[in-house]
Amino acid sequence: MAKKGIFDKSDLKFIGSNLVLALLIGIGILIVLIAYLRRYTEHGVEVEVADVRGMVEAEAQPILAAQDLVLVVIDSTFSDKVPFGTIVEQNPQPGSHAKHGREVYVTINATMKRQVTMPNLQDMSYRQAETTLRGMGLVVDSVYDYEPSAYRDLVLDVKANNESLLPGQKVPVGTKVRLVVGFGRGTEQVEVPSVIGLTLQEARSLLLSHRLTVGAVNYDEEVEEGVKQYVYKQVPAAGAQLVEGETVSLRLSKDIEKTATNSSPAVEEEWF
Repeated sequence: MAKKGIFDKSDLKFIGSNLVLALLIGIGILIVLIAYLRRYTEHGVEVEVADVRGMVEAEAQPILAAQDLVLVVIDSTFSDKVPFGTIVEQNPQPGSHAKHGREVYVTINATMKRQVTMPNLQDMSYRQAETTLRGMGLVVDSVYDYEPSAYRDLVLDVKANNESLLPGQKVPVGTKVRLVVGFGRGTEQVEVPSVIGLTLQEARSLLLSHRLTVGAVNYDEEVEEGVKQYVYKQVPAAGAQLVEGETVSLRLSKDIEKTATNSSPAVEEEWF
């Protein structure tokens, strides 16, 4: 009786066919996986990125969406050389290629100028005031308005378009301002006007128009920013005679009724 080996021919044929089948199945799975990954990553499928610079966001968004790209605003800047609210930079760059679904990052020119807060420059030297204002991005007029003052070369007021700017007031960067500077006391006598019922800034403007300046300023109480306070006492009183550049001291309250019930004292009192 012939002795059989571990595997006969039929067994080898069965094993061989199974190996071939497994190999074919593996190749098929690999092909399907590659096709899926290519589709998932959209390998080799790219679009040419449109140029959306100079457009507003509402115009650019549908153009990029039609390319299956996503617009994302990442920053804003300010330039007076291009229209407000328009796109000034984009990444990827126009004309470059990007895959579908890619985000396009854009920087937009702000719709309004950045604003800065006016500091209190009163009694500061005009040179120091100039440096401060220019450092904030404001344009300081090379021409000054001069007014009589108890002290020479100190800032009395800051104006833009002939309007006084209050400390704490918001001003757009690039605004041109002019300093009102004291040149010392004059020689002529002037009559003190009544500033009762006016705000501090209104009182200051009126006194400057009479070639006088604001001296000591006191308040009945601290109030929140933006709450108006009114002058209800002044020293010297309205009608007094002063030399150009001299000061008038003021006391203010948020209670407007005090302006009707208090008269201006003729001499300085303890509240100064």
